[in-house]
Amino acid sequence: MTILTDLRDRTRTWHRGSLRCAQAFAVITVLCVLAMLIDQRTLGGAPIWAKPFKFAVSGALYFFTWSWLVSLLPKFRRTAGWLANGLVVLFAAEYVLMVFQAVRVRASHFNYETPLDYVIFQVMGGMVATLWLINLALTVGVMFTRLPDRATTWAARIGAILGVIGLSVATLMSGPTPDQQAALAATGQSAMIGAHTVGLPDGGPGLPILGWSTVGGDLRIPHFIGLHGLQALPLIALALGLLATRYPRLRDGVLRLRLVVIAGIGYAGLLALLTWQALRGQSIVAPDGSTLTAFALLVAGVAFSGLIAIGRPSKDRELEVSVR
Repeated sequence: MTILTDLRDRTRTWHRGSLRCAQAFAVITVLCVLAMLIDQRTLGGAPIWAKPFKFAVSGALYFFTWSWLVSLLPKFRRTAGWLANGLVVLFAAEYVLMVFQAVRVRASHFNYETPLDYVIFQVMGGMVATLWLINLALTVGVMFTRLPDRATTWAARIGAILGVIGLSVATLMSGPTPDQQAALAATGQSAMIGAHTVGLPDGGPGLPILGWSTVGGDLRIPHFIGLHGLQALPLIALALGLLATRYPRLRDGVLRLRLVVIAGIGYAGLLALLTWQALRGQSIVAPDGSTLTAFALLVAGVAFSGLIAIGRPSKDRELEVSVR
């Protein structure tokens, strides 16, 4: 059996619309890379195809995961399938508008400069709000999912919740900055309303490819981290399952469940920390003492909790020992 055949067999019961969308965005990711190599135009100091590239990567990961999650639902799978199709349509439509703006070398988000820019951003905002509601409904469905492996069950549940929180962080970008508020007060209008950078205008120095600000706070970081908790937690459960083949202690399902929950709490703590850091206008590459202390305490707490979980026998293990 080839790798492709094995993958096709494993994904046979997955939600087809989401899976096809994920595959399409994987191809679009490659096309965006080619576009960045061919088209050297920039917007706000970044390549105009950088944003479509990042959204394509996120879209591929997002829909690949939801294709799997929908297939796990014990009830209302058909309804969930229609909701997932709604996610596909909304995200694809938003992406088309984003590419349209990129071709015009215009900002797709927070842009109020012309009537057309305003309409496009408002339409995209409505799409995102609807997408959030559908995502929330699907997340509620995932909370009722039950799998033979409890660690994977809770990884899916916690990951879905983190994804909703990550999407919600985007609302923090929509308010006017102090400079924009001043312009609105003085003239009643502003070319841009909203920003992802805190403390400085958008478009300054940023990390390669990602573009995250290296001189100010950037709310795209917690938005990204939270959204992709949807993948991170199931991957942690998968990694623990694979390690169980080598380390007998991890064959204990209760232990893997505890470690997944600890990882989920730690991930949520990291999301909160990154949001706090960004809102203080602090760059991801220049954390202050408070941020470093909070991060150290978070890492120590997760590590200590993990060690306690590993050293603490589960009921299954206690029963095994008593039988012997």
